[in-house]
Amino acid sequence: MDDTTAVTSRRARWGLLAGAILMSMALGAYELVPASVTPLIRESLGVSASAAGLLVSVMFGTAVLASIPVGIVLDRTNSRYAVAVAVGLLLVAGVWGWQAATAGAYWSLVASRVLGGVAYIVVWNASIDIVARSFGPARQGTAVATLSAGGPVGFAIGQGTGPIVAEQFGWPAIFPIFTGIAFVGVLIFWPMSRGSGHATGTSAPTLSDLGRVVTNRRVWTVGLVGFLSYTLYLFINSWAPSYLTEDLQLSLGLSGALVALFPAVGVLSRVAGGVLSDTLFGGRRRPVVLLSFLVATPVITGFTAIRTIPVVVAALLIAGFAIQLCLGLVFAYVRELVEPAVAATAVAFLTSVGLAGAFIAPIAAGRLIDASNYETAFLVAGTLGALGAVLAWYAPEPGET
Repeated sequence: MDDTTAVTSRRARWGLLAGAILMSMALGAYELVPASVTPLIRESLGVSASAAGLLVSVMFGTAVLASIPVGIVLDRTNSRYAVAVAVGLLLVAGVWGWQAATAGAYWSLVASRVLGGVAYIVVWNASIDIVARSFGPARQGTAVATLSAGGPVGFAIGQGTGPIVAEQFGWPAIFPIFTGIAFVGVLIFWPMSRGSGHATGTSAPTLSDLGRVVTNRRVWTVGLVGFLSYTLYLFINSWAPSYLTEDLQLSLGLSGALVALFPAVGVLSRVAGGVLSDTLFGGRRRPVVLLSFLVATPVITGFTAIRTIPVVVAALLIAGFAIQLCLGLVFAYVRELVEPAVAATAVAFLTSVGLAGAFIAPIAAGRLIDASNYETAFLVAGTLGALGAVLAWYAPEPGET
């Protein structure tokens, strides 16, 4: 089968999805793992809380800037080849990060994370484009949501094993170890994704077509939903470990293990979001998004009032499940609001706007914590969750005009 032949076999579809999920896991672990060893980073490099938060958020900031240009290129080129090149860049970024961290070169480490951010956004946008194209409309929401479940698995792996890696090999080793997983993923993805690099039956989009995507009010509404979802998601992932360590006096290892539950439950909730939308709600996306914010908001708002470990665990599981219920679904959602020829650009736009929240959250929360306390930071996060519920109420369905 050559590269112009469409992916039609069930084995190929599920094989490329498995490879894409493994790459997503690697990206998630590499992105978030500095948050699991923040106290070690601050002590070793002598940086502030917000500077340590930048090591997480810089990847998302890079993605914000690069996502739309990447999406435009993907709509005009072969997404499959783009994935392979990006994984190569990710391996380079991991080794570079290890060398910079070992040398105590903070800004060089930040630069390595910028390269990792470029690689991340190419793999993410291209994988969603390929997976969504390879599954029919009745399964598209479920397939994309399942792909996105690789992210929380990676986040959980990073949160839970980052301190262990740091103890055994030194904290700089967190960078090359987790990028290596992506190479295994691309080895699975590559042979199964033949013929999936281009959309079929559509002409190349014009600049006018692409411009209509980024000025579409419906696309912007879903983009803002993604912004608020990612803001809450990265806020908890970035600062809950430090909160548990500093305010509840838990060990760094235990804090990381507990907070790993927050992204880990996304393995279930992201898939559940797609299944609920495709089956229970007959393809409607808005009910699932609204439910996500309605459940997560009160838990986040009251999180700092919890002082016992079992209740902390329950709160992390509930909030993690609720927030991630829509995080995968929105990427299928936004594709359905535009024509197939510009679907990758719509995904890229959502990624850019959504990850702006991921970029801002760790830094802004760090500054807020430095200036006040954790209680204020969680209260602000809860307010953003309430805003998300209001926005979700007015979000459009794909079939609506």
